[in-house]
Amino acid sequence: MSASEIVTTPGAREGVRVERVITRGVFALDGGEWEVDNNIWIVGDDSEVVVIDAAHEAGPILEALNGRKVTAIVLTHGHNDHINASAEVAAATGAPRWINAGDRMLWDAEFGDVAPDGELTDGQIVEVAGLPLTVIHTPGHSPGGVCLHSAELAVLFSGDTLFAGGPGATGRSFSDFDTILTSISDRLLTLPGETLVLTGHGDSTTIGAEAPHRQRWIDEHDG
Repeated sequence: MSASEIVTTPGAREGVRVERVITRGVFALDGGEWEVDNNIWIVGDDSEVVVIDAAHEAGPILEALNGRKVTAIVLTHGHNDHINASAEVAAATGAPRWINAGDRMLWDAEFGDVAPDGELTDGQIVEVAGLPLTVIHTPGHSPGGVCLHSAELAVLFSGDTLFAGGPGATGRSFSDFDTILTSISDRLLTLPGETLVLTGHGDSTTIGAEAPHRQRWIDEHDG
C-alpha cells in the first residue's frame, strides 16, 4: 500500500533506524471480517534487519527490505492480519518466524501443520545490528501477545496491546480486558514517559501520553 518511511526515535544507536510499511487487508476472527491497515516495522541498519509483523502483502515489505538480510520475522501475536504475509516474506528472505507459544492456536488457524521456527519468551533478547530488543509478554488482546522494547531507541513496538487512546480490543475469542489492563499497567506504563509507542495499527503515541488515562479506560469498559 505504501513505501517505507523512516521513524524519528527519541533515542539513537549509530547506523540503526526504524522504518514503517503500511499494508491493507482483512482481519478475520469469530466469523467476522474487517478491512484494516497494518503497520509493519523494520528495525536495523543497511545490512541486516528484523521485521516486526508481516501483514497482508509481502511485496511492499520486500521492496522496503531492498535485499537486506532479515535475521528474524518477529510476530507480536497470532491474528491473521499480523502474520498472513510472513510465509511469503520468509520464503523470499530465508528468515525464521517467531511467535509466543500462547498464540499457537491462532498460528495454526492460518498455517495449519506448518510450525513456527521458534518461540518468543518473556525477557528474550532479539538482537539486530548490535541493538537489543527485549520481548515483553503482554497477554490480553491474545494469550501470546508480546511487545518489543528498545531502551536505547526509547521505543516500544506494542503490536495490538497498546494504542493511541488505550488498550487493544478484547471483545473477541481468546481476549480479556482485565488481563490486558494488567499487562499494560505492570509491564508498559512503568517504562519511561518519553518512550515512543509504535503500534500495530494507526498513529504512534508515547507512554507518557497514555499513562494518565488508565482509570478512564476502566470506567469506559465498566460503563
